[in-house]
Amino acid sequence: MTPARDIKRLIEIMAALRTPETGCPWDLEQTFATIAPYTIEEAYEVADAINRGDPVDLREELGDLLLQVVYHTQMASEHGQFDFGDVVEEITAKMIRRHPHVFGDETARSAGMAKGAWERIKDREKADRAKQRADLGLNAEAPGYLDTVPPVFPALTEAEKLQKRAARVGFDWGAAGPVLDKIREEIDELAEEVASAESESRTDRMEDELGDLIFAVANLARHLDIDPEEALKRTNRKFRSRFAAIEREADRQQRALDDLTLEEMEAAWQEAKRHRAE
Repeated sequence: MTPARDIKRLIEIMAALRTPETGCPWDLEQTFATIAPYTIEEAYEVADAINRGDPVDLREELGDLLLQVVYHTQMASEHGQFDFGDVVEEITAKMIRRHPHVFGDETARSAGMAKGAWERIKDREKADRAKQRADLGLNAEAPGYLDTVPPVFPALTEAEKLQKRAARVGFDWGAAGPVLDKIREEIDELAEEVASAESESRTDRMEDELGDLIFAVANLARHLDIDPEEALKRTNRKFRSRFAAIEREADRQQRALDDLTLEEMEAAWQEAKRHRAE
């Protein structure tokens, strides 16, 4: 089998890998659940290539992400659920349906996207999906208001999206000030648990209080119009940079990194911090 620019070749390769007896043993063992973590990982690697401005890596990572789509659709086709063509048809129909001001008739295009039209379109789509699920005998129970936020998101992102969703119906602090007060309250409650940590149950309560604190900080970020995930990423990059200064200091002294004392590490850290501020 040879490479090709046609998506059909990738579908053929995936089908061959999943063919019993002649396929790849590892690929044959996989399920939706075991592949899902790789799908998430590939999406992150696409984002990383974009952040680094590396088109060579981006091309490769987009291919890896596309493979994930083909992998899942191959497994679905084996169960008689849907195939790659169904996925393509679904998304093309959705894009056309959600952009009547682009793909509609002349009247729709000239009118533009009317206020509230996006929400009405999504509501119709939700009703259609509910009917499809009911026809397949799947859980037809109406989803809760917050169920539109998938729990698969990273926890910090999930927290922000849950808060934004709740804020739409008025469940929200009016400003950043009360959120800061809530953060101070959560810090005090966490401090109490840390001070009295004596058992496993206390450890569970510390985890609860720490989670409450992080959730409150995510809420503050939303009120300040700051992406908490990006804010933390920025701090992570800063930490990497300053820690690299500690490594350079160890190299300069021709010593192993773990031979440096905490005081020496702190001195190199502060020097790196000072240079960055200048």
